Amino acid sequence: MTQLLAEQPLVVSIMLGVLAAALIYSWLQTGKKALVIAGLICAALIPVAWVIAGNWVTDEERIETLIYDVAKAVEEERYDDVVELIGADQTKSQAGNELQRYEFEVAKVGNIRSIKMVQGSVPPQANVDMTVKVTVSEKRGSIKNVSIPRRLMLTFEKSGDPNAAHGGWLVSEYAHMPVIGKPDAYSTGTF
Repeated sequence: MTQLLAEQPLVVSIMLGVLAAALIYSWLQTGKKALVIAGLICAALIPVAWVIAGNWVTDEERIETLIYDVAKAVEEERYDDVVELIGADQTKSQAGNELQRYEFEVAKVGNIRSIKMVQGSVPPQANVDMTVKVTVSEKRGSIKNVSIPRRLMLTFEKSGDPNAAHGGWLVSEYAHMPVIGKPDAYSTGTF
C-alpha cells in the first residue's frame, strides 16, 4: 500500500474518485447524511494523495537519482565522485582501474529496465538492470570516439550515510556487457 501511495497517485486518485462518486450516489438514493460526508471526505483526499506522493521519496527513486548523478559524473570525468558512490573496496578498485583507461564524451542513461528490491536482505539491497549509451575513447589505444550502447547491471546496498543525498545507497557490484548477446572483450563483472 505504501508503494502505491508513494509512487502511483493517479491510481489512488481514481480509486478515491470512484469511491466518492459511489458514496454520493448512494446518498442521493437513500438520503443518509453520513454517505455524503464520507463521499466528500474521499473527494478531499484526492489532492492529499498527490501531495504525499510528491513529498515521499522512496528507495527506488533515490536509486534512480543516484544512477543519473553517476552518469553525469562519468560524462564530466569526475571519477573521484563516481568512486565515492561505490561501497565495496573490490568494486571501487575495479571501477577506478576501468575509468582511468577511458575518456567519456557522452555517458547517458538509456532505459532503466528494472529496479528490484532484494527481499529480506540485510542491509537492504536492490538490483538494477539498465542500458546506457557512451561515446568513449581509450586513453592509450586505437578506440577513438566510438558510440556504443551497453547493458549495465548494478547491485546497490544501503550501507552509507542515511542522511546523504541518496539515502545511504551505494553501488556494491556492477557488470556491463553488450545490450544483446554474450559478453565481449570489454565486458566486466559477472551476473
